[in-house]
Amino acid sequence: MPDASAARLPKPTRERVVKIEPSGQHYSLLVAPGGGFLGLDGFDESGASAVFSTADDRVMWKREADGFRHVATGRTAHLESGGRIVIDGRTLNERGEPGGAAAAFAVGHGPERLSSEYLRFFKEHGWVCLTCVLPPEVVDGLQRVACTDAYAAHTPDRGTPQFSQSAALGRTAAEPVSLWVIRQYMRTDDIRFAHTPALIVLAQDDGRRNVQGWHSDYPYHWGVPARGQVPTQAGDIVLGVQRNVCVSEFTKERGATAFKLGSHALGHGPPDSWGTAGTHGRPGYRAEHGLPYNGPDADVIEAPPGSIILYDSRTWHRAGVNRTAQPRAAMLQAVTPMFVMPKSNTSGAYRHFIQSAAYQQLTSREREEIRAMMVHRFLGPVGRDVITADAELTSIVDGDSLW
Repeated sequence: MPDASAARLPKPTRERVVKIEPSGQHYSLLVAPGGGFLGLDGFDESGASAVFSTADDRVMWKREADGFRHVATGRTAHLESGGRIVIDGRTLNERGEPGGAAAAFAVGHGPERLSSEYLRFFKEHGWVCLTCVLPPEVVDGLQRVACTDAYAAHTPDRGTPQFSQSAALGRTAAEPVSLWVIRQYMRTDDIRFAHTPALIVLAQDDGRRNVQGWHSDYPYHWGVPARGQVPTQAGDIVLGVQRNVCVSEFTKERGATAFKLGSHALGHGPPDSWGTAGTHGRPGYRAEHGLPYNGPDADVIEAPPGSIILYDSRTWHRAGVNRTAQPRAAMLQAVTPMFVMPKSNTSGAYRHFIQSAAYQQLTSREREEIRAMMVHRFLGPVGRDVITADAELTSIVDGDSLW
């Protein structure tokens, strides 16, 4: 007999597919003991070597037979036994400078393209994909926590806060190339996570459950039934960037995110005719009205595991429809300037995280990056106070008509 559940599945959708193919070629990062990156301060041969906390073009190296060639200047660094780096015959210390005690550097997994190339594409199109930018061991760690792909038979840990379960989540949150691109795109170094980075798993569609409607992400929330939406505006201030990590392979059949690429520049949210998140969130809405818009004016980005898709938060998008038996995992992060109120409280998750084994496995750079992104502060009477939730006051004002 035919499978009744399969009969309920929707017909294949008709979005345009934008397929991102991996090149198999990556630049290398030379990582100092504290987690910073060896580079040359400048883009000509006169630049001095140093360790940087950001991953711009200055820290990109290409592996060659005689060592590592600096992409911008062509100068060569030699990796010797014990991780020692030698440039121009001089061994470098932990600050990337010649002289002093020699430091042990590690060779890190870098991006396929230069950081500046990703930024140019992002500025022009409002989105960019950093293909396979995460190293395989980090992708494996994410899949293990998500219980997808090779770990699909495992049971998720519901008793431990997700962000504390593996160093892979922290390493992904602190991924340096995408953070540099985001900061440049938003024109500020002072950025925050609007919510705790989270792994989301999309199971096989059963033909019945509601599918997320079209919307723009926080803080704009166009198409979302939430208070505090950003009014439509055509200015060039960017109030949010979404960072979606492909933990599993993203394909149209497996429920990759659907976008209206370029819609960030329109200055308004998706039309009601496309089916917004506000309408498609109503119980039973799908049974009566079917799926939200899924025609050729929409786009699906297909990308391999370990890729990071950045997009302007104004971009119209929705979750895909997973027509396969393989759960699809993503790690979602909403990034805003520090002057935007966070979407949710990250302080509790951060407090648990710094007490976890996962935190101890991170480098100093990764720890500092996550602290800066997850700890929200304001200037109080005795210094820079950390913002957190007040449970007692919440209970007092609970049900207040203002909210």
